[in-house]
Amino acid sequence: MPEIETRPVTAEAFPAHPEEMRAEFDLRVGRHVTLQGRARITPAGVICTGISLALVGFALGYLARSMPRRRQ
Repeated sequence: MPEIETRPVTAEAFPAHPEEMRAEFDLRVGRHVTLQGRARITPAGVICTGISLALVGFALGYLARSMPRRRQ
């Protein structure tokens, strides 16, 4: 059986979108804790995220409004 070479998939392995937005951060807390992060998104991803958050907000508002209220 032939051996198959495997490599970890990284964000750099994919070609960049022409309108892609990137963000990176390095956060150091004290002497021993270091956090690093990267994000990339396209304008279509921003629009889809906004629509999703709006729909979740509407659903939560509907559920909150339909709950019975306590009488004092």
